[in-house]
Amino acid sequence: MIDVALSHYYILSKVKRAMTKLEELDKRSREVFRHIVDTYVETGEPVGSKTLSNRLGISLSPATIRNVMADLEEAGLLYAPHTSAGRMPTDAGLRLFVHGILEIGDLAPEEQKEIERHCKATGKSVSDVLEDATKALSGLSRCAGVVLAPKSEAILKHIEFVSLSPGRVLVVLITEDGLVENRIIETPLGIPPSSLIEAGNYLNNRLSGKTLKEAKIQILGEVEENRSQLDLLTSKVVEEGLAIWAGKGTSTSLIIRGQSNLLQDVRHVEELNCIRLLFEALDTQEELLELLDAAIAADGVQIFMGSENKLFQLSGCSLIVSPYSTDNGRIVGAIGVIGPARLNYSRIIPMVDYTAKLISKTIG
Repeated sequence: MIDVALSHYYILSKVKRAMTKLEELDKRSREVFRHIVDTYVETGEPVGSKTLSNRLGISLSPATIRNVMADLEEAGLLYAPHTSAGRMPTDAGLRLFVHGILEIGDLAPEEQKEIERHCKATGKSVSDVLEDATKALSGLSRCAGVVLAPKSEAILKHIEFVSLSPGRVLVVLITEDGLVENRIIETPLGIPPSSLIEAGNYLNNRLSGKTLKEAKIQILGEVEENRSQLDLLTSKVVEEGLAIWAGKGTSTSLIIRGQSNLLQDVRHVEELNCIRLLFEALDTQEELLELLDAAIAADGVQIFMGSENKLFQLSGCSLIVSPYSTDNGRIVGAIGVIGPARLNYSRIIPMVDYTAKLISKTIG
């Protein structure tokens, strides 16, 4: 894991450098730069001087705009993807825009109501609330929703294995308080139904009345010491089932929803390749967990983008995330969205912030 304090310091130093660059820009350069970023966010395309000349409310010729764009490029805020193309913001340029120029909008009333509807706790567990809130964020933002949730320490009641297809098994876990959660695990090919039944019976005889952590310590100890009478295939099912639920030792669980949304606004083959790289990185989850851990240590909405972090340096995506807490102020998780670097930050930042605050009230 990365050092959280160091990560937060790195982000703050990026912001300070961006603000220093902002102070160096005159009013005309700021206006040109703002319109370039706004147009890029809307279209995903390089922005040319003629397009800007038509959009700007001030009277500037294309030649003058090209000179300003050249200065912005020299300052490291813009770049030209092709020799004859217009300009696009660099990661540093986007960072400067978000932290120094962006005007945060208000969350629309209908969006507030949609989030509130999903975050209602009536008849739902904390896990269900977080799941629904993540789906709501994903749908409203048209991005992938993510949440880092505290691992439940509820007392276990029942576990069951259901075969889905060769090599894939659904694990159903039920706790004493009625929470039902599902996970899919990978298993060796050719496991007979009898092995799944035997694995379920074996676990149910040992996990009842215990937390998952307690059950894992006892059961894996038995398997390793060959004190159980399980055959090899059944042992594999037991180990995989416990590993997926206990998070292999972690104290948190990660929920990602709406990844398919990231494919809806792809305009170029290059963007598709970037999204593919992101999907591959998300499969491991390790880098995303590191970023979310850093967000938990910070205050308020955090933004991670582009080359400033390992997860997004190849995919060109951004993460907007905010921590949520219990009623005593203890931060227990984080929720946010992942999307392309050209996110509508002014709309999504308040959306993430509002959802995190609502979750804090709901689970408090």
